[in-house]
Amino acid sequence: MKNRIKYMLGASLMVVGLASCDLTEKPSSYYEMDTYFNTVEKAKMAVIGIYDCLETGNYYGQDIMPFSGSDDMFMLRGVASDGTRRDISHYQYDASNTWIASVWEYAYQGLDRANLAITNIEAMPGYAESEELQELVGQARFLRAFIAFDLVRFWGDVPFSTKYTGSYDEVAKPRTDREKIYDQMIEDLNFAKTHLKVGSDVASSEVPCRGAARALLMRVYLQRAGYSLNRATAKLTRPDDAARKTYFEAVIKEWETFKTEGYHNFGNGGYEQVFKNYSQLILDNKESLWEVAFEPNQGQKDNAGYWATYNGPMVDAPGSNPGTSNYMGRANAFFVVLPYWKSFYESNADGSEKDVRRDVNFVDYAYVWNKKKSVHEKSYTSNAIAKNVNRFPGKWRREWMAPGFADPNITGVNFCPLRYADVVLMAAEAYNETNNTSEAWNLLNQVRKRANATPITSDNYASLEKAPKVYDLPFIADGDEAGKFRTALYWERAFELCYEGQRKYDLIRWGILKESLEAAQAHIESWIPTAADNVNDKTLKSWNPVEWAKSNYVAGHNFKTGKHELYPIPLAEIQSNAELNGENNPGF
Repeated sequence: MKNRIKYMLGASLMVVGLASCDLTEKPSSYYEMDTYFNTVEKAKMAVIGIYDCLETGNYYGQDIMPFSGSDDMFMLRGVASDGTRRDISHYQYDASNTWIASVWEYAYQGLDRANLAITNIEAMPGYAESEELQELVGQARFLRAFIAFDLVRFWGDVPFSTKYTGSYDEVAKPRTDREKIYDQMIEDLNFAKTHLKVGSDVASSEVPCRGAARALLMRVYLQRAGYSLNRATAKLTRPDDAARKTYFEAVIKEWETFKTEGYHNFGNGGYEQVFKNYSQLILDNKESLWEVAFEPNQGQKDNAGYWATYNGPMVDAPGSNPGTSNYMGRANAFFVVLPYWKSFYESNADGSEKDVRRDVNFVDYAYVWNKKKSVHEKSYTSNAIAKNVNRFPGKWRREWMAPGFADPNITGVNFCPLRYADVVLMAAEAYNETNNTSEAWNLLNQVRKRANATPITSDNYASLEKAPKVYDLPFIADGDEAGKFRTALYWERAFELCYEGQRKYDLIRWGILKESLEAAQAHIESWIPTAADNVNDKTLKSWNPVEWAKSNYVAGHNFKTGKHELYPIPLAEIQSNAELNGENNPGF
């Protein structure tokens, strides 16, 4: 029986706003694989099918969100077990967690679609002469590397293949050593950075460009140079010094070439405008190198994301009165930040904002629905704010978005996993690890300059990076210039990239996730709010930080080294894939 490609209505080839893939219909039929790949338009459709896996609620639309927390900055509200998001966030999950299973399933679905598209487009007549077909393969190989990177950092050694699964007999596969998967990622991204368009020639940030490929390649090298959980020993290990040096030098090489393109930079309008652009559906790839796209299709819910629902200030539903579509939609605000972080950002002597990232990243208000007036009102003293001391990530805000989404819970707001500021900080890290700390400081301070923060030097390091301004980090040696830079980078990547999915995995590759969680736990269990935190007198009088933490932040107590650096392979996969021999990741 011939292999068939099946694109299901509502779950596969959907229009995601790709500039190079302007399709308006969703095919729902079967196609013979042997005869399907005969036009450029059909090749485009196959590539769109890869994007679609990323954009479902089962992957980047929703279920991957708690994979980023708890870190040392934010967590998910509530600690009661739910078998899904709370358990992931608070390190109390097991192999039966349904959200972990969803991300696993859709990552592999995307990987398989990438394999199918790459193999068959490369076999099309005229491929060797067609820049358009090669660019489509560049997109597919970028996406394959992106998905493979997720699989490795989430699960370590995983089943992996670059061959399309053509029959049920080919489904079960053994684990592949992550180093071999890294090699394939690098090969894919080297191809992508050559055959994708330059950033200035890509009309939308929803399509990866050469800069995005180089940025992802830099991330892969840094991850590979860092710590990861060894499955055989259940211990954190990293490559030897010679190999690490090679990876850091590779990061610098990509950065140097990245700069020569001369297009990508900090976006126009400042730090806040970067995130307003997401909320206002402005597609600008100057700083936002690539975005996972979410687009409600003709009023339907398919492939619409929850980034503005779960991350951002709490917003009451506008009620059921006529005309509510003219108001902000509801925001559950599942994710909240550790409230003391606001004081860690650099402020002026009078307490006003100096580092502009403070009041973008950290939100201490909610929107309450006034039923009598039929309006949303900003509140700094509602129960959700004052009583529970909940503070919210501010990078996705309903107030920045146009009203009137078909479903008040979901939006078309994109998620950006690759941003220029991250690229600059990755390059800075690589320079520091190759004995060029002066250039590392220069790059880090470029990021701080955009934020209006004071440049860090050896002279002012202690005043900005040590207690009482922040809490000390005894797990990072700072007796020399390189150590001071590592401490500064610890804070700077948090200040700049918080809630964007990188923090937890930075801490893992640095080998300090447990220590960071414990430091955060200790600090929150001793933290006392003040009236300046908009907490009422009654709450202040009865405040018990340890008791508050029990209901909010427990990551420092729950996390187990040698276990929680990786997620368990879903139980259904263990049971159905005989090639895994019933073996899960350490601790599960």
